[in-house]
Amino acid sequence: MIDVEDVSLVNMCLDNGVLAAYQQCHFTPDYWRNYTVIGDAGRLENFGDGPGAVVRVWNSRRSLHRARADTEYPVPDAAEDAGHGGADPLIIDEFVRFVRQGGRTDTSPVAARMAVAAGFGATEWLRTGGGVREVPPLEPELIAYFEDGQIA
Repeated sequence: MIDVEDVSLVNMCLDNGVLAAYQQCHFTPDYWRNYTVIGDAGRLENFGDGPGAVVRVWNSRRSLHRARADTEYPVPDAAEDAGHGGADPLIIDEFVRFVRQGGRTDTSPVAARMAVAAGFGATEWLRTGGGVREVPPLEPELIAYFEDGQIA
């Protein structure tokens, strides 16, 4: 028997008070990522992956649905072999620059750890019958180390 969480959803309250939800479905025939950010001042959504993808922005808070956004931004097309929507070469370039020159990075080991820890907590919740999970914080010294460009 193989036990796989095919469909899952985690609701989160981030340290800054933002409420967030992450949902994934592993058996859909579509390879599609949707992101929506809803805030006090409006809404932002992506529509599509790949050629023709756009980000739509509604600049004001409204209680009624409006299909037409206030503005749209095209998402630049990535090279066919770029991987992960063009992010792979950028990540590799940043890594090589860091190894050679040091300094701060755009990618954050702290943010990566928090994302993995949140996913771990969500999976633990699924497998143990529920209940609130806290993601344990990192020590302030460790956070400062990474924010300062990994200089001891």
